[in-house]
Amino acid sequence: MRVYKAPAGDIDIPPVDILSLLFDDNSGQAREATKIHVDAAHPINSITKAEARTLTKRIAYIFRHRYGIGASGPGRDVVLCSLYGSPLAPVIFYGVVAAGGIYCGLSTKATVGEVSAQASSSRASLLVCSSECAGRMCAAAGQSGITDDRILVSDSSQPGAWSLSPAATAENLLSGSETLDWTTITDTSALDTTTICLLYSSGTTGLPKGVKISHQSLVASTVCTMQPSKEYQEKHPGFSFDTVAHLPMSNIAGIGLYSVNPFYMNGTTHSTDKKYWMKKYNFDEFIDIHRRFNPAYQFSVPPIWLQVAKSDKVTNHFDGLQVASTRSAPIGFDTIKEIRGKLGKGKADIYQTWGITEATGVVTVHPWEAFVKDGTWSVGQLCPNVTLRILDESDNDVPEGEPGEMLIGGPILAQGYLNRPDADKEAFGNPSGWYRTGDVGVCKDGLIWIVDRKKELIKYKANQVAPAELEALLTSHPQLADAAVIGVWDEERQTEIPRAYVVRRDLQPGSLSDANAISGSDVADFVKSKVSSYKQLRGVVVFIEQIPKSASGKVLRKDLREMAKHESLKPKL
Repeated sequence: MRVYKAPAGDIDIPPVDILSLLFDDNSGQAREATKIHVDAAHPINSITKAEARTLTKRIAYIFRHRYGIGASGPGRDVVLCSLYGSPLAPVIFYGVVAAGGIYCGLSTKATVGEVSAQASSSRASLLVCSSECAGRMCAAAGQSGITDDRILVSDSSQPGAWSLSPAATAENLLSGSETLDWTTITDTSALDTTTICLLYSSGTTGLPKGVKISHQSLVASTVCTMQPSKEYQEKHPGFSFDTVAHLPMSNIAGIGLYSVNPFYMNGTTHSTDKKYWMKKYNFDEFIDIHRRFNPAYQFSVPPIWLQVAKSDKVTNHFDGLQVASTRSAPIGFDTIKEIRGKLGKGKADIYQTWGITEATGVVTVHPWEAFVKDGTWSVGQLCPNVTLRILDESDNDVPEGEPGEMLIGGPILAQGYLNRPDADKEAFGNPSGWYRTGDVGVCKDGLIWIVDRKKELIKYKANQVAPAELEALLTSHPQLADAAVIGVWDEERQTEIPRAYVVRRDLQPGSLSDANAISGSDVADFVKSKVSSYKQLRGVVVFIEQIPKSASGKVLRKDLREMAKHESLKPKL
């Protein structure tokens, strides 16, 4: 068996729960008076570590004593949260965990049907949302058997007057003084088995599945993936882990990259480490925040970095940036040079990572200074304590430097999927102890390159789109006989976009005429009316006579991808 490990070796991971790591453990670097979360639009609206500790305990008390979250034991009760970016959003996450509950992220763009489906799938017993999402949450609650009194609306727009109120009343539950201390956990078995977070992902195939993340996996991910940051700080004493939070709280970026990592990395010699929260992403606001606050670090996704590079609006906005990071899709070597020209006066260090929800975020990190030093542009080295195997189609280890499917192991792995033993066996249990990423890659001289994506998942910007979900919707249309969806690359936007291949139903004599047959625009509009904006068919709709399938009935997506290479279809952007 050929097993790859981090070149620098493993590091010690504190045997402690995530809240104790952030608020109490010596390895966490935040100080009591540091403003750990700041409203980008109104910087006076912020919260310090000390204030966050008290508010976390207050929210935990509310969840436990008013709604029973965690009353029957930790890791059982799911709190479904649809939250826009704000200083209160991460504290609600802390509060759910402190109460003994499971934080379940939900997109703020989710339709009523999508809210209801995730509430039912996760078996959520309490809903928490920003005010803009309240109407959809209330409508979905009725479909899921959740009463209105178990829907809480959060508001942190007014400094000093943050609120968490039942949807049906104006009562501010945060106004009370009772608190609940979270339980410090040091038992390794409990850390590994207690679920604290449920994030929906498509895994390697199929409809979205709830990924169960434990204390151990989030703590390990935090400590191991932040090791390169600590090493960078040692070499650059003036570096501080300031950043702008602009990706959603419904995925691992909002939890790991914004709610946890910068908090953990607040060095004692740096008084300005903080996260500036955007309510939702807007390019003009994003670049303006960078010019006003000069954060030193920024993670984002390729479409946003490309927009930075191409926009004439960007002048000196990113002059203060010292380190930039990208993930979710590859960026070409020439493009990355163009992007870097706009960052830190052309001197910023820039790197890329590779990661997945099932590994609690980041798996590899490109050494932060490697691109500037020698032009190396891989997805980096394995993070400490992470192991990797690369297998061929017969599950044999390939020689070093040869491509194969990448399997990962280590304490960063999630526990598996919620109520999906079939998916668990396929992704986590074969072979046992390893997760099949579905990505094809190469490892050579300690560096990893992604060659191709084996999985069906489409990544549109920072969002995940499951082909099976859209296919189920398309085939529900009375005028469509069959459908398949693939991701096609949009060079202009530097992201994948969904393209649908559909088969019309045979026109019966005396029924519809060709003139009245469903059009591509009709199909796209039908999907648009049913799902979130990021799932729309921007890659256009193609009508074909038959969907290519294997003898067992599986869609042959490789045939469709080959077909797409020869199509000159303009995407719907």
